Amino acid sequence: MNPPSFDTGLLSEALDLSGQNLPYAWATVVRAISPTSAYVGAQAIITADGRMRGWVGGGCAQEVVVQVALDALQSGRSRLIRISNDGGISDPDTEHHAMPCASNGALDLFIQAVNPPPTLYIAGSTPAGTAAAKLAAILGWHISLDNLQTATPGPDYVLVATQGNDDARNLEDALRSAARKVLLIASSRKAQALIAAMRSVGISEQRLADLESPAGPDILARTPAEIALAAVAGLVREHRKAAGAVQSAAAPMDPQPVGSYVNPVCLRAIDPATALHTVTVAGGTHYFCCNGCKTKFDHDPEKYLEIAQRMSSSSPA
Repeated sequence: MNPPSFDTGLLSEALDLSGQNLPYAWATVVRAISPTSAYVGAQAIITADGRMRGWVGGGCAQEVVVQVALDALQSGRSRLIRISNDGGISDPDTEHHAMPCASNGALDLFIQAVNPPPTLYIAGSTPAGTAAAKLAAILGWHISLDNLQTATPGPDYVLVATQGNDDARNLEDALRSAARKVLLIASSRKAQALIAAMRSVGISEQRLADLESPAGPDILARTPAEIALAAVAGLVREHRKAAGAVQSAAAPMDPQPVGSYVNPVCLRAIDPATALHTVTVAGGTHYFCCNGCKTKFDHDPEKYLEIAQRMSSSSPA
């Protein structure tokens, strides 16, 4: 039986979501091992509210795909995942998830996060503001031209680049907006005076914590273009931080949460307190998330004990 033809309705929906600046994830099956109802090339769209349109497998796979898709949208990073109970160890870039159904088929999927570009409102038509708009546009950011107080939805970020032209009013408007972060191009002395003015008109300390001035990192900027470059660099940094994409190179993420256990069958980190099955053998206790993993372990315990030992020996002390 040939797989169904490409669902052009998915493409239409993706274009519609993109046109509305709404996030979604595109899931594609890149490998399918029977028994499974999915097929290579099967696709689905998952919206930010968890709604799925399309087909990437039955209920066994859908719950995992939706959850990973929502995580991908939150982080802004696409994922390659495997849903199976075969215990195989693939490349480290593949996330492993247990197949919750007893069929024990396997699926590999690529889940691409499609987040709309951040929206930036620039107050001020100064040379630095104009240069910042050009730089942000090159990065694919959307430059908002709407009135800051009436725009719906409001911009994600505001850059105040008025530089002496009605600074206080523009900064107050920016801080009273729903923008995640407000960056102000100003000298340290002027910034402190403006912050004092903001306190006097009732801007809270909590909201003032969302204000950054000088705008962006210190790159010894002097010209308007250099000042704009620093400001846009600061905006990019804040946007990446908001997406949770910044990690210290000196302190890589732990392979599993503290207190969790990696199921040697599906290689999924699970909480021992909520494990469906527990087996004590050879002086060690092992935890399983589903019936399929437990059955696999029982059929070939030596294989999975070796995997568990290998993972234990490679874990950091």
